[in-house]
Amino acid sequence: MNLKNTLFLATLTLFFLSCSNDSTDDLTEVIPVDQTVKFSDVKSIMDNNCNNCHGNPTTNGAPISLVTYDNVKTAIEQHGLIERMSIENGGDGLMPQGGPRLPQATIDVVIKWQTDGFQQ
Repeated sequence: MNLKNTLFLATLTLFFLSCSNDSTDDLTEVIPVDQTVKFSDVKSIMDNNCNNCHGNPTTNGAPISLVTYDNVKTAIEQHGLIERMSIENGGDGLMPQGGPRLPQATIDVVIKWQTDGFQQ
């Protein structure tokens, strides 16, 4: 193998290694839960962490969209969205699929939105 091919493979390897991330710190912006949580706060979480699969249209076998207020509210009330988000890493059914689990502070924002009465 010549030097040009070796450098290309080394660069390609570094590129792919740099794309992985086991950190949950950059998954989403955390909203302090001492304020009223509105759908715009929850939508940001869905957009950043869920709508890659749960968009409109859905992909990767996702059964429901999480794009609109009604979609997310229904997913919480009828499809166990918060419970699925709360499964521990490696647990069956964890969302986002394949993990890592969202930070608890992020999940708490969605819980508070529900507790606050699904404020728009």
